[in-house]
Amino acid sequence: MAGCIELDTDRLHLRQWRGTDREPFAQLNADPRVMEFFPEPLSRAESDAVADRCAQGIEERGWGFWVVEERASGSPIGFTGLSVPRPDLPCSPCVEIGWRLARAYWGRGYATEAARGALRVGFERLALSEIVAFTAVPNLPSEAVMKRLGMVADGTFEHPAIAVGHPLRLHKLYRLTREAWLAQGAESQSGAPKKAPLTKTTP
Repeated sequence: MAGCIELDTDRLHLRQWRGTDREPFAQLNADPRVMEFFPEPLSRAESDAVADRCAQGIEERGWGFWVVEERASGSPIGFTGLSVPRPDLPCSPCVEIGWRLARAYWGRGYATEAARGALRVGFERLALSEIVAFTAVPNLPSEAVMKRLGMVADGTFEHPAIAVGHPLRLHKLYRLTREAWLAQGAESQSGAPKKAPLTKTTP
């Protein structure tokens, strides 16, 4: 098992999954507003399976889709992080960044803050050359986060996991290279002051 990378931002802690995260995560995934740009909300079993895959990815690599915890309250509010998507996407092989937060925590800049922390891991700790993001074309809020992160649009593609003719099948693709991220200034992209370092727990 790889050592688990965890990280802090000004207001958030990104960490490995716990058993107690399953219930709030299931509530998030059952919310039609949160899942508006996915084919359908998830059942409890489907949500638990997603949580298990996220936790396993972090165990295997040391990084992945982390639980986002609000530092002030200690509450888990969703996930954000890095993942290796399915190989049949036109941008694969690649590493993607993604996020999903409970509706009660929207509008506070948490998605952007957590994503900047994840980019910091990807480019500073893992030395990735590029990170991508993608979402269904109607999902303007997520696209706005991608733009705030400095990512650059690179066309559209049909997502193979979504049925032909479905209104969410067409996805927008965004990219960010390590060189572009560094050029923006690592300080502004860290999601936290430089004095708040990445942490890594031992297995």
